[in-house]
Amino acid sequence: MPKCSNLKELPSSIAQLNALEELNLPGCSNLKELLSSIGQLNALQKLGLSDCSNLKELFSSINQLNTLQKFNLNGCPNLKELPSSIGQLNALQELHLYECSNLKELPSSIGQLNALQNLILSGCSNLKELPSSIGQLNALQKFYLYNCSELKELPSSIGQLSALQILYLFKCSNLKELPSSIGQLNALQELLLPGCSNLIKLPSSIGQLNALQRLSLYECSNLKKLPSSIGQLNALWELNLNGCSNLKLPSSIRQLNALQNFGFGGCSNLK
Repeated sequence: MPKCSNLKELPSSIAQLNALEELNLPGCSNLKELLSSIGQLNALQKLGLSDCSNLKELFSSINQLNTLQKFNLNGCPNLKELPSSIGQLNALQELHLYECSNLKELPSSIGQLNALQNLILSGCSNLKELPSSIGQLNALQKFYLYNCSELKELPSSIGQLSALQILYLFKCSNLKELPSSIGQLNALQELLLPGCSNLIKLPSSIGQLNALQRLSLYECSNLKKLPSSIGQLNALWELNLNGCSNLKLPSSIRQLNALQNFGFGGCSNLK
């Protein structure tokens, strides 16, 4: 149902679509809420609500969608919260929240999403913190945080994400440091922090990331030094330091024997 901008509500009879696997409602800008009867769609695997710009709340019966695997809430700027019942979506593998600019927090129940593999939070400019329960996401492989400009720190529980392969923090401009627990991410292959302009240091525990292959600190302009433990990253083949204008490198950087790509343009303090 692409761009049905005049659609204000769905009929209650939609709950009778017992075989429905995918429901996409992009651009339904007058849709303010969904009927609780949506929870009766027992076969639903994908639910897309992108650009439903007037959507203010989700139905609490969302927990009944036992087969839901992908949930897209891109461009829902009036959505202020997610129901705690979202944690009961046992089959959910992907949760996308783009430009949900009024979303201030995630429910602690999000840690109950045992099947979640991809979590994307982009443009959630009022999101100030993540719940500590996020460390319970044992299946999470990819975690993207784009333009979450009010986010000041990550919970220490993030170190419990044993399956995490990619952590991408793009332009989280109020983030000043990473928790030392980040060194516990044994499966992490990519740590990407471009545009985190207030990041002032990395924890020495970063040297424990034995699987890390890519590290991007592009335009982390307030970062002044790297921990000497960075030399222990034996699998690292790409290091992007472009735009790190205040950065000085430790001598241990010479120990990165697997390094193939090294970007340092605009690093005026490097000698």
